[in-house]
Amino acid sequence: MQAAAMDPADEPPSMLWGMDPIFSAFARLFVRDILQMTESVQVPGIYFYNLHPIYKVDVLGTVVYKRERDDFFCYGVDDGTGVINCLCWKSNLLKEEEDPSKSGTKHSDAAEGGFDLVAELRKLRQKQRKRCHLEIGELIRVRGPVKTSRQQREITASTYYKVDDPVMAVQIAWMMEVPQLYRLFYDKHFQLDAAGYRDPSLRAACRDSAETSLSKATNIIKDFLKQRLVAKFRPYDVQDLLQPLISSRLQTQSAGQEAVAGPSGCQQLNQLLKEVLQVLQDQGTVYRKVKSQDEVYHVTIQDKDLLITVKDIIREDSKREKYAEKGCHILHILSAVRQRYSLNVSKAALELVLQTLECDSDIVSTSDSHYIAF
Repeated sequence: MQAAAMDPADEPPSMLWGMDPIFSAFARLFVRDILQMTESVQVPGIYFYNLHPIYKVDVLGTVVYKRERDDFFCYGVDDGTGVINCLCWKSNLLKEEEDPSKSGTKHSDAAEGGFDLVAELRKLRQKQRKRCHLEIGELIRVRGPVKTSRQQREITASTYYKVDDPVMAVQIAWMMEVPQLYRLFYDKHFQLDAAGYRDPSLRAACRDSAETSLSKATNIIKDFLKQRLVAKFRPYDVQDLLQPLISSRLQTQSAGQEAVAGPSGCQQLNQLLKEVLQVLQDQGTVYRKVKSQDEVYHVTIQDKDLLITVKDIIREDSKREKYAEKGCHILHILSAVRQRYSLNVSKAALELVLQTLECDSDIVSTSDSHYIAF
């Protein structure tokens, strides 16, 4: 069943789609709802469920029909609420046919007790084919963008694989998780107030219509970290959240009718993300415990080890005669944390930790800069 198009007046402005965290995620929707989603009149290929902009989904279901072509498989996936066609492109490895003349070699290293690389690669190829070549009745997981082809809704798989679930543990976990996602996120409307901003959850992220892209991007990342209770992340884990801002910027530039040389969308995204991470570090929201090529950022108030370290330092030093009466100065605590835990903890990050501990009644401030443990 094909859904009707949405009234343009009821559709959220495309500039605000990135404010909805569901837009950047693979939405785990029931097939019934994917088939009934309304398509955007602003940008074809974007769909709406309860005014949430969605373009990529995550589906788990049973294969009820299949077709195979030279370049792709077509699987009909049934999750119990409906059936949707999934177009699954074959990788080059799957399209390569086994050459019988190369399968048997006269001299095999394995026969002499060595490692046969060709044989191991052949086994790996066979395993991959087995995971991607499904039969009717087998369980499949598909992730990818939604599109409408020949007036039929389907999923173009970016990732798909056979799920081995002999005791139905995966299906049970899925059936428990998806309804919860509906209650917490999907069934809550993406509401806009008269000024065109979300209300109430992300109102702070877009409070001022004159905010710069950097301010908007910073608020998007901060809201994501807060809502998902993220403890640590790498830059590529959050960069997709900023893609809508870059897309809107490129659309605005292209509407100018002038071909002006400038950085590509990917370059703009990387630069914006770099600036956002620097702002978050300056604010103390995140920090890098160890500075290495593997860029891991820790979310300050979610770092339980950091909280425990600060609390232990204040508790231990408060017992010393020097700090018993007035408490430990923030600079003393900062120096102790850097010696004991990480050299990269900033004063701004420590202030957030102290505020959190004080709200939890683990410590108390005796002045603006001194703290003592209960």
